[in-house]
Amino acid sequence: MRNSILLRFMSLATLFMSVLLVTFSCNQNDHPPNILLITVDDLGWADLGCYGADLHETPNIDAFAETAQKFTQAYAAAAICTPTRAALLTGKSPAKLNMTIWREAATNSLFNQKLIPPDVSANLPLEEVTIAEALKAAGYVTAHLGKWHVGDGEHFPELQGFDINVGATVWGCPPTFFYPYRGEIYRSFRFVPGLERGVNGQYSLNRDGEYLTDRLTDEAISIMERFKKKPFFLNLSYYTVHTPIEGKKALVEYYQKAKTSGMSHQNAMYAAMVHSLDENVGKLMNALDQLDLADHTIVLFTSDNGGFINEWAGQTVTDNTPLRSGKGALYEGGIRVPTIIRWPGTTIPNTTSDYPITTQDFYPTLLEMVDLRGDSSQIAAFDGISLVPILKNPQADVDQRALYWHYPHYYPTTTPVGAIRQGDWKLLQFFEDSHLELYNLREDVGEKNNLEKENPEKAQELLELLRAWRRQVDAPMPQSNPDYSNTQTL
Repeated sequence: MRNSILLRFMSLATLFMSVLLVTFSCNQNDHPPNILLITVDDLGWADLGCYGADLHETPNIDAFAETAQKFTQAYAAAAICTPTRAALLTGKSPAKLNMTIWREAATNSLFNQKLIPPDVSANLPLEEVTIAEALKAAGYVTAHLGKWHVGDGEHFPELQGFDINVGATVWGCPPTFFYPYRGEIYRSFRFVPGLERGVNGQYSLNRDGEYLTDRLTDEAISIMERFKKKPFFLNLSYYTVHTPIEGKKALVEYYQKAKTSGMSHQNAMYAAMVHSLDENVGKLMNALDQLDLADHTIVLFTSDNGGFINEWAGQTVTDNTPLRSGKGALYEGGIRVPTIIRWPGTTIPNTTSDYPITTQDFYPTLLEMVDLRGDSSQIAAFDGISLVPILKNPQADVDQRALYWHYPHYYPTTTPVGAIRQGDWKLLQFFEDSHLELYNLREDVGEKNNLEKENPEKAQELLELLRAWRRQVDAPMPQSNPDYSNTQTL
């Protein structure tokens, strides 16, 4: 414990020294850009109008995309939430962080499968220098709002660089999206703390119908109003559109009438949640305009993994067509996500980039966008790259690098698996039997045609790269289960 605290102190000391020469005026036009980082939970790549959704209506997000740069091949660091969120905060691969599954499942207790998943960390180590700590050291007001899910109370936002924490919990989802945000879900009683009072700080007993997505937006706008003369970093991490699938009644009724049998999306309740998300993104953009902050605020919109294709209340939640599968799987539907970035004065409005990017890229990108060098040792440990050249020119000639994923666990959509993408080629290695699947994503984005037999050399080349990467990051691996019976059903 003492060594951990000492390492953390030394890292932060180095970081503070690297930004001591940076001073900011109280004039909002003189300080470096504000940052609004919006992460949506479980939002699928095809869930937005600007990404091809059919039932869902997202006019505000679509309008935002027209002012920004949209990425068509953006990837979450993992196919589930906690690892991606840890990667976002650190710029590091989940495998390197030893965080490869959601927090509550980090310590495995079920051994009824062919492989025994590894025990991994449930908490983001305190010695990691998060993006919030880097920005706080440079004079930013740092605020986290909403889903946290990368640590217990001893690893909460306040201990990871955030001045303000609104609504973080140890759990991955709220029990309900309606006030008072308390109740039973997944066999446990849960609650969202810190929202007992209204946004103005006053207690009110007449808050029937208050919706969590709306409330977090109001809290974010309140913080922007209070600190508009200082540089701020808002990590707005919506709980929506994760389960429980709960939308506002009027919106559910609207989408129930709007859907037709030919649509990919058929869940009116989920469509209502997406609609409320869109309304709140619109509120945020309007607030930036009204506070005269829009031209001085970087806005990054993304998701933590692909859309959830399993059932809730007897109905399939979403559909990631044309992508294969969904949350939990390392097929495209589980890891490809919508991502839109607006950097005022730099990004060209209504542009698109097809360059493959990943969650780990956001930390180094944001540091360069606000002209911070940060801690050199921490930057050297980044697994992502700065996307600044692409944000300046979406057609920039940037070297293609390999992207890696590691999921040594089970989920309803997958068995333990690793994956690599390099250029147009993507390889999956399934750990139960080591079988390989090879796809050319340019020709087959739906991953329907396994080319491993036709291209054994390419499959072997990517497999060797994947194995070398796992050794490099010391990726935790599953082990054979000696008590497993072949008669059991996986």
